Amino acid sequence: MSDRPHGRNGGRRSVWRRAVTAAPAVEAPTAAPEPAEPASIVQAALYRDGVRVSSPAGLAETFGELRKEPSGMAWIGLARPTEAELLSLAAEFDLHPLAVEDAMEAHQRPKLERYGDTLFVVLRAARYLDAPEEVDFGELHVFVGPDFVLTVRHGAAPDLTAVRRRMEGSPELLKLGPEAVLYAILDAVVDGYAPVVSGVQNDVDEIETEVFRGDPEVSRRIYELSREMVEFQRATRPLVGMLHGLMAGFAKYETDEELQRYLRDVADHVTHISERVDGFRQALTEILTVNATLVTQQQNAEMRALAEAGFEQNEEVKKISSWAAILFAPTLVGTIYGMNFDHMPELHWGFGYPLAIGLMGVVCVSLYVIFKRKDWL
Repeated sequence: MSDRPHGRNGGRRSVWRRAVTAAPAVEAPTAAPEPAEPASIVQAALYRDGVRVSSPAGLAETFGELRKEPSGMAWIGLARPTEAELLSLAAEFDLHPLAVEDAMEAHQRPKLERYGDTLFVVLRAARYLDAPEEVDFGELHVFVGPDFVLTVRHGAAPDLTAVRRRMEGSPELLKLGPEAVLYAILDAVVDGYAPVVSGVQNDVDEIETEVFRGDPEVSRRIYELSREMVEFQRATRPLVGMLHGLMAGFAKYETDEELQRYLRDVADHVTHISERVDGFRQALTEILTVNATLVTQQQNAEMRALAEAGFEQNEEVKKISSWAAILFAPTLVGTIYGMNFDHMPELHWGFGYPLAIGLMGVVCVSLYVIFKRKDWL
């Protein structure tokens, strides 16, 4: 990056600074006390030649010390800052109003934009939560200028304290300036994707086992993990283009060769992660298809079993009905003779009884033959 020809030390004022100066309604919050700073300012530090020279307690003190250190670099980290703090930073560092508006509202897609000599980077960090087995996404906005780095974090990830500790432990790298800090932040965000990839891989393996085990809740789990992979893909895929855009400007902005190698390494990691995420989405789609096929097969098997059970039951009903009809004939004849009337046909005839028995037998045999031919018996 080139040295800034305007801004805090004089020269042309940005559109945002003119708006702050012209609007008294906006001036009031910047002049107010700073009781809310400890809740949003995670850490502020001033560096010279890769070494921390001071740790200001608030924004005003940071601005004052940076003015006294023309060769210094300020690194300010904020978590969910107030509007007044962002307006104060915008006025001090000539931040573009569109970038500041994005940082206020959050919920932005990953992107990299250049406003004059300031880079504005939006990153989506991720972490895997073991207990609920889900992916939690955070959002990080980074302003990179000639002598400052501002980070605005929305969410629990990433842990920039570890990034600051790493950079302070490598003064030769930190000495390269704000772009080196941007590299370290990018590297931390990308490294944070690795545990997520491992956790998701375990989830996919478990889901495959549950699918073939016939777990009824597996469809819901596949759907929820697929949604998380869509979010993960939205976080990682734009990073590939962003890093290639940074690499395309190496010659124009005279980026240090060592830093170029570091950024290329991050780009390789991002490409690998993006491919893994694409693979997860494809795998989940195939698993969902297999699960739907298995569920359909199971339903068909159940319907077939029900049909067979119904057929068997119908056969039993036919047998019972046939025997009931066969037994009905002698019951009918016997019932008639059991009425005990004196004047009945053939009641006193010597062959009446054999005739009645013969009639019962003929009717029963006839019905048996008929039902047998129809395969009811």
